[in-house]
Amino acid sequence: MKMTRNKPIISAVLFLMLFTFLMLTGCATYRDMPPGTVKDIPGQETKDKNSQNVHSPIVEQQIVTVSPLSEPPPPPDYIVGPYDVLSINVSKPDFSGMGSASGSSSLTESNLGTGTQATGYRVDGKGNIQLPFVGTLHVSGMTQQDIQNQLMKIYPKYFKDPWVAVDVKEYKSQPLYILGQFNNTGVIYMDRPFNVLQGLAMGKGYDASANPRAARIIRDKKVLPVDIYELLMNADQSQNIWLKPGDTIYMPDNKNRVVFVFGAAKGGGPVSIPPAGLNLLQAIATVGLQEIGYHARRVFLIRSFSPTRGQLMLIDVDKIIQGDAMPMALTEGDIIYIPKSALTTWNEALGEMLPTLSAFSAILSPFVQIKYLSQ
Repeated sequence: MKMTRNKPIISAVLFLMLFTFLMLTGCATYRDMPPGTVKDIPGQETKDKNSQNVHSPIVEQQIVTVSPLSEPPPPPDYIVGPYDVLSINVSKPDFSGMGSASGSSSLTESNLGTGTQATGYRVDGKGNIQLPFVGTLHVSGMTQQDIQNQLMKIYPKYFKDPWVAVDVKEYKSQPLYILGQFNNTGVIYMDRPFNVLQGLAMGKGYDASANPRAARIIRDKKVLPVDIYELLMNADQSQNIWLKPGDTIYMPDNKNRVVFVFGAAKGGGPVSIPPAGLNLLQAIATVGLQEIGYHARRVFLIRSFSPTRGQLMLIDVDKIIQGDAMPMALTEGDIIYIPKSALTTWNEALGEMLPTLSAFSAILSPFVQIKYLSQ
């Protein structure tokens, strides 16, 4: 009677032990070693004649880089655009009155509509402003001096020796978006050319949860090859590019740390990295290695070091399972691809991965987005 009552408990314990074993070994089909086998793995200094660590699970590896962005500097003067507000002041100089408080005689508001008081003229979406006497004037793409010179050609038709001053009253055409873990987030409007450091300064620093290694600059829905971490920590000025209107500087947090398992895995996708870390076998076991079979013995791995530098690796999983190599620890953003064929090459693997990578593009590392999704 007592044995019957405890039978469900015993079954549950046995199931839990079996599940734990599968998670730790990564594959229930590899049983070449008897239970209890202990193998010594020689130190990492053991290498073969080609200087390749014979006890490493890495069969092939290649460092991959992305060329840094090289662009000419923008013009030094502010370029007027839609939604800017211009201040236009028109008057007639009177040099004989320079010593008095009213140092100029003005064209009155009844004559011109502006007088000496600056009036705001908002640039519409087509880049035009509406002026008295002049009517519609296209100003988008022009500097303040360009607009002033243009008006100096027009106003003499209506007034003798006019004096024109143009200024930008409100800067609204060149937004820069500061998002993520910055202390000051939102949209700012650039009033002059900004580089990356100047843009970062607008964020007024970032909080303790920020992940600067994964920080990125987005332009036209694409991540730029800019390593913000290298710029901040090592003062690499080659990363200090000029920003353009509409650019986004994004500083992610370090809370949701994941790797990705794609390919022949039954339940492929993101796999969270627990606080204690995650190795290759654990990640593959999470998505069902025991149901994949032979081709999981060698898997492809893409590792990102920065937005401009990464590594491609071919991993011998069987070597780890047999105890001939140490378990391979994964890092945030690693992409593991389990091929459907043992003869799959790197180019074929990348081609097979692209549709899946595109589906997860928003949460992939900047390097993968730049190297494989933008080019």
